[in-house]
Amino acid sequence: MTALPRSALILGLAGLIPFLWGAITILQPGLADWTRQSIGPRFAGPYIMLFYGAIILAFMSGVLWGFATKLEGAQATAGYVLSVIPALWAFFTTGGGPTSAGMSLMAGFIGLLGIDWLFWRYGVAPEWWMQLRVLLTAVVLACLAVGVFS
Repeated sequence: MTALPRSALILGLAGLIPFLWGAITILQPGLADWTRQSIGPRFAGPYIMLFYGAIILAFMSGVLWGFATKLEGAQATAGYVLSVIPALWAFFTTGGGPTSAGMSLMAGFIGLLGIDWLFWRYGVAPEWWMQLRVLLTAVVLACLAVGVFS
């Protein structure tokens, strides 16, 4: 197995900060109060995770589109179709309250992991791709679960 590039790992882990912050501010109400007063309510509790989660699903659609460009024929068509699903999922399913939106994002990230695996299996994602994606997805799901089930 190819080692994970250090820069990809660092940037991937940095991308978890809004999810981790959201979960921490749910578990620590005093920190949530400070965040709402100092930075704004959008940056505390489930709201930062929901907003950022939708952005990340849209971002990942772009990443997957890039993988689809490496495919040909019917596989390319399927790849392009699959690549837009995460963004559309976020757009159409996160309009409800924080609990339903959080559950929808959790489903979206699980589905994204399946699409990641497919592109990896097709050989158009880097060898280390699933190692990174499983790690990041596990943390995202744990953080979103704090928002949904707390």
